[in-house]
Amino acid sequence: MDLPFVKLHGNGNDFILIDEWDGVKVPDEMKGEFAAVYCDRRMGIGGDGVLFLGRTQEGNPGMRLFQPDESEAEMCGNGIRCLARYAFDMEYVSARSIVRTLAGDIEVVCGYDEDGDFLAEVTMISPQFDAPSIPAKGSGDFHEIINGYEVYAVNTGVPHAVLFVNDLDTLDICAIAPAIRNNQFFPNGANVNFVQVSDKNNIKIRTFERGVEWETLSCGTGATASAAVSHHLGKTGPVVEVETEGGPLTITLTEGAKMKGPADVVFTGMLIL
Repeated sequence: MDLPFVKLHGNGNDFILIDEWDGVKVPDEMKGEFAAVYCDRRMGIGGDGVLFLGRTQEGNPGMRLFQPDESEAEMCGNGIRCLARYAFDMEYVSARSIVRTLAGDIEVVCGYDEDGDFLAEVTMISPQFDAPSIPAKGSGDFHEIINGYEVYAVNTGVPHAVLFVNDLDTLDICAIAPAIRNNQFFPNGANVNFVQVSDKNNIKIRTFERGVEWETLSCGTGATASAAVSHHLGKTGPVVEVETEGGPLTITLTEGAKMKGPADVVFTGMLIL
C-alpha cells in the first residue's frame, strides 16, 4: 500500500507524521517497529520519532509518539507543535484546539504571524517536582548527587533530570547522560538536560532524550523542565527564553507552564509498503 507522510521539525527536533484522522494506517502493534525502521537516518526517512495523528470521539486531534527504540512517549513539546501545524494547515482544527496525549489533554493556540511564520503556544502539563510524580525514588523535591553531578528532576509530561553547568560547549553530554538517564533513581528512566544560566531571563540547554538515546537539537518538555527548575530554585524569573541547539523557545511559568515556538514542514512523501 501507499502511505503518505509529512516530515516536520520544531527547532531541529524532527518527526515523521502519519495522518490517521480518518482511520488507522499503521496497526497499533506495529507502530513501535514502524518508528524504529523509518526513523533510521540512513536506511529510512530519518527522525527523532513518529507522530501518529488520530481523532478522538469528541472530534479533537490525538497525538501518539513512537520513538526510534520502539517505545511510546507520553508527551512531546516540539512534537505537539508539529502536529498542531499539520492539523491547522489541513483545517482539522481552528487556531485554538485541544490535543489528547498520554499525559493528558493539552491546549494549543496556533497560527501564522504577520511575516508568515507559524507559531504555537502550548499549555504544558504543570511541572511536578515531587519525586513520586516524576517518577523518582524518594519524597519531596528530587535533589541527588549522581556520578558526581548535582541532579534535580521534574515531570513536565515526561520525566526530566536537570543539571546546571558553567559551560555547555565543553561537555560531551552523550558520554555523561546515559548513567543519569538509566539511574536507579528513575524507574522509568529520564531525559537529561544540561543547563547554563545566562541571566535572570535567559538559559541555554542541551538535552539527551530518552527513547532517542542521543542528543537532540531541541526538546520542548526539556526546555520547560529546565526553565521550571531554574525558576523553582530562584535562578531565573517566570518568563524564560530558552536557547536550544536548534533555536529559541519561550517558557512562561506564571500560571502552570506555557511553551511558545515554531514548527516547520520539511517535505512530504509517499512510502511504498
